[in-house]
Amino acid sequence: MPINILFAAKPERWVTYEAPLRAALADVGISANLGTDIAPEEVDYIVYAPNSSVQDFTPYTRAKAVLNLWAGVEDVVGNKTLTQPLARMVDDGLSQGMVEWVTGHTLRHHLSIDTYIHGQDGVWRTNTPPLAYDRPVTMLGLGELGTACAQALTRLGFPVTGWSRSEKSIEGVTCLHGADGLRRALSTAEIVVLLLPLTSETENLLNAETLALLPRGAIILNPGRGPLIDDDALLAALDSGQIGHATLDVFRTEPLPKDHPYWAHPKVTVTPHCASETRPGTASRVIAENIRRGEAGEPFVHLVDRGSGY
Repeated sequence: MPINILFAAKPERWVTYEAPLRAALADVGISANLGTDIAPEEVDYIVYAPNSSVQDFTPYTRAKAVLNLWAGVEDVVGNKTLTQPLARMVDDGLSQGMVEWVTGHTLRHHLSIDTYIHGQDGVWRTNTPPLAYDRPVTMLGLGELGTACAQALTRLGFPVTGWSRSEKSIEGVTCLHGADGLRRALSTAEIVVLLLPLTSETENLLNAETLALLPRGAIILNPGRGPLIDDDALLAALDSGQIGHATLDVFRTEPLPKDHPYWAHPKVTVTPHCASETRPGTASRVIAENIRRGEAGEPFVHLVDRGSGY
């Protein structure tokens, strides 16, 4: 008998996911009734985007798991009606896209590429950058995405320090944790990359106090979560020269309002939450594998720890 899988996301997502999901389910031998309109009491699995119309999980009494389409779960993990297992998206395509964005913008700032792009004025300027091994980078967040980016940067020769809430060990990366570790990680960082989950403990992690720990002129890259940064503190640090530039892909309000100071600030680059998008083809295989596991009585992968929030 086919299992019932509810696709709970905005209509445009269904258009791009339907065919890859059907193919991925077939590949793992799952016969499924996949759709966007299934009676709640008949649903076995929910493929879920937190901005969908499903906000009350109480009627889904038969559902074995909620499978998030995104890596971030901060908009659903606190839902009191959600009692089913919740899995976040961990996807090779997502990781690869993030690695490309982070390495691209790290090299952009490391090589002062903006100077040449915007400096075509006929003046010959010598500006030899240091080699990568003389440019310390700090990765705030050592989950799947942070680890992948840290390893990519070490392969390029950058000395990478990683910081996380709990102790980690990654070959080639200096791993720190806790409050003292954060101060150490920031104190040498000429480039800082934020790839932390958003929790009550990480909100405004970069604030006036922690920004002051950075070497003067440090670069901020934020493809993680907008509220990790205190916007007013960052703007003040940019104006004072404490921060040399901020390249930001995520914001407290998205799309970023047209009158937001970031748009006009000469030391800010805004990218439209494009650092890494979940790819339907690879994400569908991750979802199908978890459904296969559920039907086989095997443990789900990438389950969210409700206590930590990620």
